[in-house]
This record gives sequence, structure tokens and C-alpha cells, in this order.
Amino acid sequence: MFENQVRESVVAGSFYSANPSTLKETVISYLKNAPYKGIENIRGLVCPHAGYIYSGEVAACSYRQIGQKPYECIIIIAPSHAEYFDFNSVFAGKAYKTPLGIVEVDIGRCRALAQCPQYSGFIQISNYGHRKEHSLEVQLPFLQVVFGDFKIVPVVMGSQCRANIESLGNAIGTVFKGQDILIIASTDLSHYHPYDTAAGLDREVNNALKEFDPVKFTDAIAKDEYEMCGGGPVAATMLASKLLGAGRSEILCYKNSGDVSGDRSAVVGYVSAVFYKER
Repeated sequence: MFENQVRESVVAGSFYSANPSTLKETVISYLKNAPYKGIENIRGLVCPHAGYIYSGEVAACSYRQIGQKPYECIIIIAPSHAEYFDFNSVFAGKAYKTPLGIVEVDIGRCRALAQCPQYSGFIQISNYGHRKEHSLEVQLPFLQVVFGDFKIVPVVMGSQCRANIESLGNAIGTVFKGQDILIIASTDLSHYHPYDTAAGLDREVNNALKEFDPVKFTDAIAKDEYEMCGGGPVAATMLASKLLGAGRSEILCYKNSGDVSGDRSAVVGYVSAVFYKER
């Protein structure tokens, strides 16, 4: 079932630097400039996945919150931009690779997730979605700088239908109950609208994130009410985080590409958020 393969970086040199020293320095700089909120017991993160020059500052606001403690495993849920398939694809290889080195896949937890009997068929061990997908890969350098040594369960969601969202969220909450797991949802927000239009569309999503209602959020994604490429991954992360004890959320940062480039004619929105357990 699992192959002895390492998934090589496909966006080094475009989304972020291919030079290890430059990449590490860039990530460290973003993290140093991000505010630390002192939020404890974080179960889920929402992070953008554009080129670092556009969304790195926003992503760092999420990753700045988690450097104080290790997790048993990190689950990353990303949308598929390059391939269509109708299930949640759990990577069939042994590792991902970036210019900063190897990130080991937690094969045991991948297998446990895919074999969760209630959701058979909705979650599969596969290479679909992983070979060319940037939205999962761009999360890794931040994690490598923050944690150094860690393992991942990489998941790319094909169809973002209600069944896939609920199956993945419930499976994570069931299989990893009682474990110290972090779940990361990879998403950007609205695409290529004028600045003010984008801000209005993104405000609806951010308000829903703050509300932290997985059922309501999933309903909205199923009805295509929000403009975000990773709505399904966010909904699944929200559901799983709640099942693992999270009860609150907080928006950490929102910006769009116009804030970086100065071109406000057609922008892409980015948000960072956390889902966490109350004390």
C-alpha cells in the first residue's frame, strides 16, 4: 500500500526560495515579525498557501502560535488545484522533501485514518493530488523552522463535497481522540476581485471562522456560499478540532495581495486563524 517514495518539492524557486539558507532566513524573519498571542491548547490552524512574498506574513501569524510545544503528529489538509478525484487522498509515500530537508510521513497514523471503518472509501491511501500540489507543500518550511523534527499525515481533498468533509473531520476526531494532534487547513480566500469587493467577500468567511460552527460552515461550503479554494479542508479541520476538544476560534491576521503589491485591481485574500480548547 505504501511506497518507498519521497515527494520532491515542486514549487521551490517559485513560491519560495530554493536556497536553503535564504528560505530559512525568510521564514525566521516572518515568524519574528508575527505577534505571539499566548493561545494554548491549539487543535487547528488555518493558513494561506500563496507565494511567500504575498502570504508568508499572514501564514507566520498562525505558525508563531505553535512553537512552544511539540505535537505527536501534524495533519495537513489541502485542496487539490491540479487534479480532480472524488475522495480524500492520504499520501502513499514515506516523506515530503523541501530545500530544508525531509519531512517524514507518519505511516501508522496515515493507515489508521484511511482504515477508519465508518468512512471507508471516502479516505484512501493514494498519490492523487500530491504530485503537483503546492497548497500542502508550502506549509512545510514553516513547520520545519518551528519544530525541526516532526511527522505529518498529508491529506489532499479532491471533491469538497459534504460527504468528504464530514467523513474526514469525523474520522480524524475518532481515530486520534485523546492524542495531541495539530490539524492545519490550507486555503486562500477570494480570487481576482477588486480590493473592496474582495474585502467584503472575505469578511463573510472570517465572520464564519470566528463563529466556529462546523455544521453551519459545512452547510455553507456545500452550498458554495463562500469564495475560498480550501473551504472543504477548513470545514473538516473545524469539525475535527471541535471533536478533539476545541471550543473557540480566533482570527489572527487578514490581508490580501493588494496590501503587498499595491495593485488593488484584482487581489487574492489570505487569512490565518486558530481553533483551540478553552482552559
